Amino acid sequence: MNQMDRQTTLGFILIAVVLMVWMWWSAPKQVPPSKTGTTSLATTDSSKQIQLLPKQSVNTEKNIQARPTSATTAALQDSLGKFFSGAAVGNERTITIETDHYIAEVSTRGGVIKKWELKKYKTWNQSPVELVPSGKGGDFSLLFTSSDGKLIDTKSLYFQTSTPATYIHLSGDNEYKIDFTLNAGPGRIVKTLIFKNGTYTFDADFQFDNMESIIANYEYQLVWEDGLQYAEYNSLEESRYSKAYSYAGGEVTEIDASSQGETPTSNTNGTTEWVASTTKYFGVALLTHNKKADGAYLEGEHISEPNNGVVKRYSIALKMPFQNASDRNVSFTVFLGPLDFKLIKGMNRGLDNIISLGWSWLRPITEYVFIPLFRFLHSFISNFGIVIIVFSIIVKVALNPLTKTSMKSMKKMQSLQPMMEEIRAKYKDEPAKMNEQVMKLYRDYGVNPAGGCLPMLLQMPILYALYAVFTNSIELRQAGFMWWITDLSTPDPIVQLPFTIPFIGMHQISGLALLMAVTMFIQQKMTVKDPRQKAMVWMMPVMMMLIFNNLPSGLNLYYFVFNVLSIGQQLLINKQHDKEPMQKVPQKKRKTSLMDALSRNLAEKSKRK
Repeated sequence: MNQMDRQTTLGFILIAVVLMVWMWWSAPKQVPPSKTGTTSLATTDSSKQIQLLPKQSVNTEKNIQARPTSATTAALQDSLGKFFSGAAVGNERTITIETDHYIAEVSTRGGVIKKWELKKYKTWNQSPVELVPSGKGGDFSLLFTSSDGKLIDTKSLYFQTSTPATYIHLSGDNEYKIDFTLNAGPGRIVKTLIFKNGTYTFDADFQFDNMESIIANYEYQLVWEDGLQYAEYNSLEESRYSKAYSYAGGEVTEIDASSQGETPTSNTNGTTEWVASTTKYFGVALLTHNKKADGAYLEGEHISEPNNGVVKRYSIALKMPFQNASDRNVSFTVFLGPLDFKLIKGMNRGLDNIISLGWSWLRPITEYVFIPLFRFLHSFISNFGIVIIVFSIIVKVALNPLTKTSMKSMKKMQSLQPMMEEIRAKYKDEPAKMNEQVMKLYRDYGVNPAGGCLPMLLQMPILYALYAVFTNSIELRQAGFMWWITDLSTPDPIVQLPFTIPFIGMHQISGLALLMAVTMFIQQKMTVKDPRQKAMVWMMPVMMMLIFNNLPSGLNLYYFVFNVLSIGQQLLINKQHDKEPMQKVPQKKRKTSLMDALSRNLAEKSKRK
């Protein structure tokens, strides 16, 4: 095989290797649900407390309805101190708020969000998405050290409220305020939750009355302790995108509980605007208003679940200053909803950084080209599968000048095969001379033997950007196309294997990945005529099939349609140029190129030998 043949083959192999490494790293492995009909997504015990301050025991007393005994009072006094032991007992009331977007339950025990159900989204098995599941204790509390040395988590304390309603339905532009009051000796904390219709956020105002002598260390923390409930079929894939973030000075800090047994943390200081925790498609964020936080604390936990499942749980906290009268009143906004890019971006707080759009250098392509184009097409095409097909046609038209030139070059390569075989036969004992003559042949006829690799190389950024869109865009979540393709954001298996192929984790066959491989085989068959490269005809399709098998069906649909269009384009070019005689490029029109440099280099080596 001459040098350029080797370079061409090596180019294809390198492209395949790069794709394999990237896809292997990016692609999740499918994990089937448990036999009970539920996912392997068991949530963590909501009573587990985050240790944001010096590690001391945190009171987790249950609701005590009976009159406390002297022993109980002593125990409460010991764990909560003189200021908060009286708030450890009480009667719990739950208030339900329903809007167009969610159904929430708030509790007087902790003044927490006890349930948060999204009305417009379903889990993989069509149950309501509960980001905060009922029966797990709730979330969104204050954590601080009292002046008598006790670690206080208001999540376990009873607040008072004058709100008589137990159910509130909001519509139009309506909003509703609920005041929760926590009495603490001579002081009190008033926690006001403000719910508005038409949004996935609520506001939280805190008023601290006479708490300067009670809250120690000039700081308290606003915490969300237990992350969010999972909602997808594959817990491994959902965990891949589950992280925690903080945002300060225009910079995002993130942690990922990627390994079993490790507890990643981030304890930052400085003006902080928000903290957030995400699953694959949903998120919770605590955003400051005018009074910024002095820092943030993030902590993650990696939890193994049945059926090889994984759940990641994150605790997030804003460290708030409490030093003078200006700190007595502070407001926040809490976001609890879908990671819809337009929605998040519209908040103008930099929160869109929690949505994964691929590598940073590709993010502008995804954000400013693909997402707007997909939204535009979807504005008049309801089926996202058809949107992807139209998108493939647009990309094909945009790349047409490049692919047309490449296909013409490959067609010329096929026509040169007889002459190349003659050169190989003539100089079979002189490899350097043979390579020199082959280079000269390419130059004389204006052929670039590496031209066929270029379109694939240029498609790689597009493929990765599309991978980010298809795997992270909530619009594609559970968006079906036709026949067996019911979710364009996940693989589309047509056959379940009775075993798992080692190393690649393949246990099913994707229909669109198989069709994509078939179209690639046809392309290779049409373009690769050199018998020395015949292995490439089947090797590339097989490798691409293995790589793409576990990727979103939307991405495979794009690649399949793109290949079909390329086959049609190649047939047209073949028809136009089949009977066209090969002509040498006139000497005066030739340009100095890499091919000329290689040819001269080979000629010099041949002379030296």
